[in-house]
Amino acid sequence: MARKLNLATFAIFAAALLHISMAQQTHVVGDALAWSVPNGGAAAYTTWASRKTFAVGDILVFNFTTGLHSVAEVSKANFDSCNTANPISISTNGPTNITLRSAGSHYYLCTLPSHCTLGQKLAINVSGSASPAPQPAAARPVIPPTVAPVTAPSVSPSTAPAPSVTATPALAPAPSVAAQTFIVGGNMGWNVPTTGGPNAYQTWANGKSFKVGDTLVFNFVNGRHNVAMVNKAAYDSCNTTSPINTISTGPARITLTNSGENYYMCTFPSHCSLGQKLAINVTSTSAAAPTPSIAATPSGSTVPSVPSGDSPVTSPPPPSASAPSLVLAALPVTFLSLAFARLLN
Repeated sequence: MARKLNLATFAIFAAALLHISMAQQTHVVGDALAWSVPNGGAAAYTTWASRKTFAVGDILVFNFTTGLHSVAEVSKANFDSCNTANPISISTNGPTNITLRSAGSHYYLCTLPSHCTLGQKLAINVSGSASPAPQPAAARPVIPPTVAPVTAPSVSPSTAPAPSVTATPALAPAPSVAAQTFIVGGNMGWNVPTTGGPNAYQTWANGKSFKVGDTLVFNFVNGRHNVAMVNKAAYDSCNTTSPINTISTGPARITLTNSGENYYMCTFPSHCSLGQKLAINVTSTSAAAPTPSIAATPSGSTVPSVPSGDSPVTSPPPPSASAPSLVLAALPVTFLSLAFARLLN
């Protein structure tokens, strides 16, 4: 009886470990494209899904602006024909999180007019269980080389060798800062803000550090918004007449090339005055720290070399190699002793 209980306990413990080892993943649908009408048609989401592995328990995140899009799960027939009449489920509030609860094929589309036919649709295949979480590779232990002790020959106090000078090791240069990509507005995308008013995008920018080389991604629906870079005066007054440049195709990717203040807004009527504007401060990239030079080794001194690899040193250097250095170091002391003796006499 006790043996059966032990086996049952072990089975429960093994099942718990198996459950812990399963990795639940979160997939942001379309990544930077978000959930919108894509420029490349339905192939945009098909290509995105082909690079992913979906499993039961994973979560799909559909990023869209409430009122501009929706996400509905439908049957294959309705997916193929873009029929929005009888969805399995539907959400009109963005962003929407959907947990994958069954294996097999799942089909999603936007129910707003013509959005599905323009490519805002996604088909995925879900496997039966989550993939095990990747285990980090075990670090190979570093075995310090074993250096055999070197026995110095006995020397009388009057002939003690000069102290050795240790070279200062060079410091490694400071690592360069990697460029970052910022999704402007996060889940809000690049739209007329429904919450936060004129300060919505400034609130998003607060606390972020922008530098030359970083990339801003403006997610918006073509024909409903654009993004224009303007000067400070035009930004403050929402003047759309003479922008520095304008991008009308979303998502727009803008690489920051100039340090200082950068100003962006939408040139559609009243969008800027309603808060669709962004001002950021861009800093230049930090330079690598200089490498200090190595202190020179005095003439006549020998700096022992450290063996490379994991092979231990099995024999000390021959004593005869250090004898001339000891003799040379003792000569000045001997001459001083003779001179001092002559003064006493």
